[in-house]
Amino acid sequence: MALGVTGSSGPSEGSLSFGSLGSGSKGNATLVSDGNTHVLVDCGFGMREAERRLADLGLHPRQLDAVLISHEHGDHVRGVGALARRYGVPVYLTHGTWASGRLGALPHHHWIFPQVRFAIAGLVIDPVTIPHDAREPVQFRFHAAGRSLGVLTDLGHPTAHVIDAFADCDALVLETNHDGRMLAEGPYPARLKRRVGGDWGHLANAQAAALLPLLGLDRLQRIVCSHLSEHNNCPELVLEAMVPLLDGDDSRLMVAAQDSALAWQTIA
Repeated sequence: MALGVTGSSGPSEGSLSFGSLGSGSKGNATLVSDGNTHVLVDCGFGMREAERRLADLGLHPRQLDAVLISHEHGDHVRGVGALARRYGVPVYLTHGTWASGRLGALPHHHWIFPQVRFAIAGLVIDPVTIPHDAREPVQFRFHAAGRSLGVLTDLGHPTAHVIDAFADCDALVLETNHDGRMLAEGPYPARLKRRVGGDWGHLANAQAAALLPLLGLDRLQRIVCSHLSEHNNCPELVLEAMVPLLDGDDSRLMVAAQDSALAWQTIA
């Protein structure tokens, strides 16, 4: 299993690649590219931090073709408005996310309609409705170069619709937010524990492990466990849940860290 910065030097033309600026309770952002088109899924980091983390992966904000927003929570949108206004990056979002009022002015924005496929240059994108306590949340499946990548976090529970939409990906960024026991015994107040562990909250390690075989393991070249809670999870518990599914071979398994980037991963 790999942690932190590891992977290829950058996306190449005619491929499908992805990386993480960081993932966790304090900020989330995922890069996706076909070598020509670069999109950022969410930006939960302030602008200066986002600029620094983009540079770690060899990109300047002016090279971004779009920012896609999954939902309006601060750990996903903190830097979106400032980045869009300073660099003129188009923002794609649902009407519900816009109605939250948390983004401020956006110079260029485009509507996302859940379950309606759209394209940004060579990247084809399926926005998928998911159960989460936000106004109109979606997650994304990307297609390019004959390959597909699923980005699936902030998922209260896996529905039949979600399983169908993310089946047979070639790579998957999957939420492993918390360990059930750590959450139950941890410092959160009871109300927050119910929210995080409920059907409209976040995916537990055990839920993610149960979901993976339903999505299909054979084609998965990369499985990136993401959005780990700093209080209610740790990489060792993620490993304990996930490695048995892979017959003890954890070479396909990675954990996206909060404090460092996950370098470009290219899907063969």
